[in-house]
Amino acid sequence: MSRKGLGKGTIGVFGAIVVGFSVCAPAYTLTAAVGPAASEVGLQTPAIFLMGFIPMLLVALGYRALNDAMPDSGTSFTWATRAFGPWIGWMTGWGLIAATVLVLSNLAGIAVEFLFQVIAEIAGNAEIASLSENVFINIAVCLGFMLLATWISYRGMTSTKVFQYATVIFQFFALVWFIVAMFIGSANPNNTEALTPELSWFNPFEVDSFSAFAAGIAVSIFVYWGWDTVLTMGEETKESRGRMSTASKASIVLVLLIVCLYVLTATATVAFAGIGDGPTGLNNPDIQENVFAALAHPVMGPFAIVLFVAILVSAMASINSTAISPARTLLAMSHYGALPQSLKKIHPKYKSPYVALLASSIVASVFYAIMRFISEDVLWDTITSLGIMVCFYYGFTALSSAWYFRTTAFKQGIGAALNKVILPGIGGVVLIIVFVQTIVDSIDPEFGSGSQVFGVGLVFVLGLTVMLIGVVLMLVQAKVAPGFFRGQTLKRGDDTQTVTVFDDGLEG
Repeated sequence: MSRKGLGKGTIGVFGAIVVGFSVCAPAYTLTAAVGPAASEVGLQTPAIFLMGFIPMLLVALGYRALNDAMPDSGTSFTWATRAFGPWIGWMTGWGLIAATVLVLSNLAGIAVEFLFQVIAEIAGNAEIASLSENVFINIAVCLGFMLLATWISYRGMTSTKVFQYATVIFQFFALVWFIVAMFIGSANPNNTEALTPELSWFNPFEVDSFSAFAAGIAVSIFVYWGWDTVLTMGEETKESRGRMSTASKASIVLVLLIVCLYVLTATATVAFAGIGDGPTGLNNPDIQENVFAALAHPVMGPFAIVLFVAILVSAMASINSTAISPARTLLAMSHYGALPQSLKKIHPKYKSPYVALLASSIVASVFYAIMRFISEDVLWDTITSLGIMVCFYYGFTALSSAWYFRTTAFKQGIGAALNKVILPGIGGVVLIIVFVQTIVDSIDPEFGSGSQVFGVGLVFVLGLTVMLIGVVLMLVQAKVAPGFFRGQTLKRGDDTQTVTVFDDGLEG
């Protein structure tokens, strides 16, 4: 293991939580995910959000154990390599990179829509909001957002952290306001779509089929996805090693915070809007891609602009903070010889992996532009595809913990065995099952938004294409620079071996 030139000691627990919260981007995430989740499981939307949290918690335990043992910006890539060897490690890292590239494009798309919503509110002209539907305007503004976010991330973690504080605080209070207003609105007798919350909404066993359950879990995992960005900053936090590092503490607090916020929002949304196909119903196909845009005025009246601005800044801030993860994974993969060496350059002043950052931003921008022309429901389809990628790399990361600590955890007591092996192992198996089930179901053209390519569901085409691209790139890199794949730069091993982190050089 070795350092890579990133800034040291620049992030504390609170700062890491803020950045992680920003990546999760609750305001953006929920407006994009509540509709697809409700279309799959209906009244059990709160249950599926709650169930999505369980594998995330189990995975978080594995992440924490691995990060405390081996803090490394490569996270999933590095740990899967140490546990299972270079081939599985490479594909796990690719899953993380692919997921973040998919979501970067999705974030930019949401930001474009709400930018024009905000302008329309200020100008008092609802027609302005429809400008986001113009493909060329949409793509141009999207690229502008990507450029701004890339520039902020380029200036390093300190600049990123300061930018996040204001946006996270504003977003949090706007969402709490929105949740309270929805519960109050659901009790209004004039709201004929409203429903009274019931305990059955939290019962996952009332979901109609396992396929619907798996699809709902894939969407709910999307809303929790992003907390692990905190751990990619493990080399930059104030305490990178120890019984529980700064990054590990922040990741656990973050996961618990967002589950409360998400389940409350899902419950309030179902209660206020219902699951019908009326103007605000969650099964109205015209609003499922962006539910909060349809609910803002009915719920908040003249203060709807507060929610619009919250989602706009949520998406903008998340574009910026989400770029942290793929850039640092690309940096680590390049550093250990799994990708071309040019990607590992660190800016001498800002200590940011600027080449990797630019590469991920450019790919995300091109992907969004292509998808906007292919699919009218690009946001929905990329969310579902993202869920598939997240299940894949989270699953293998959790299994990495179970395998890596298998020889020593049981000797340390039942607590270590549960937290390092048993619970992460269960979480990993669950996510791999969901990954396989969703892949199979997504072959159906009706899966997701209903978009298709030659009779095959677009979600399946996206997922398969992304995985195949990863396999091809891996084989090319293995041919060009085989050192990593021979175990020469990052060796497979378990925690019976001492892991030393050097400023320079490599240690297996």
